[in-house]
Amino acid sequence: LISLCVILILACNQEVGLGSFNENRLQISLEPAFPKLKFNNLTNLVQPDDQHDLIFVTEQSGLIHAFRNSADVDTSTIFLDIRNRVSTKHNEEGLLGIAFDPLYADNGEFYLYYSASLPRRSVVSRFNAEPGNYMRADPTSEVIILEIPQPFGNHNGGQLAFGPDGYLYIGVGDGGSGGDPLAHGQNLGTILGAVLRIGVDGTNHEKPYLIPKDNPFLDIDHAQGEIWAFGLRNPWRFSFDEKTGQLWLGDVGQNRSEEINLIDKGGNYG
Repeated sequence: LISLCVILILACNQEVGLGSFNENRLQISLEPAFPKLKFNNLTNLVQPDDQHDLIFVTEQSGLIHAFRNSADVDTSTIFLDIRNRVSTKHNEEGLLGIAFDPLYADNGEFYLYYSASLPRRSVVSRFNAEPGNYMRADPTSEVIILEIPQPFGNHNGGQLAFGPDGYLYIGVGDGGSGGDPLAHGQNLGTILGAVLRIGVDGTNHEKPYLIPKDNPFLDIDHAQGEIWAFGLRNPWRFSFDEKTGQLWLGDVGQNRSEEINLIDKGGNYG
């Protein structure tokens, strides 16, 4: 069971510059943000930009909980249950990503990234909240945006986020195993081992997503136009700096090191 925690910076009153860091000036402690709530195998915590002030958490098994943004909250509501669609056979599979549409307050749309089986694949889908009921999503509303074949059960990636440009960014692992045995990371002909950038505004069942015209590899022969950056092992989490729009990404390492990458358009990360 995982308690939700928040880092509280208790004392940092003096400006600290590079090369002059004094750890005695910075005191950090942890406090439970919602001490009365317990969840299993959390994979995300997000808050849509609407008027309801709710927080949503995803569990790896395929459950999404919603609860009030208050320290004394003691109950959560099941917003969506797709456990019957989600594979958790391997440790890195499951419900891995969630992103609320920038216009969620008006259209009730949100996006999920989850692992599925038979065949093994990663699925990016759009769902809708029930009309008139912001505490419950409609499980029958799923529109599959993208399905990604997965050769192994690890390195599923899974992060979803809307960028400042309104496009949906997707983190996809290199396909798994160890050492990238199928050489996906440097292959622009596959969307594995990459950050994807697609448009989902105004799409439908027949055309579930669009490729932005300024994506960097759109006009390169045999390259997948959805790719924004490549050469990644398992881009498990990333986020956009609210002030600069810069994309910061944590890439899972192998044995010796992890990486934090600043992702640029068309970048190759090795």
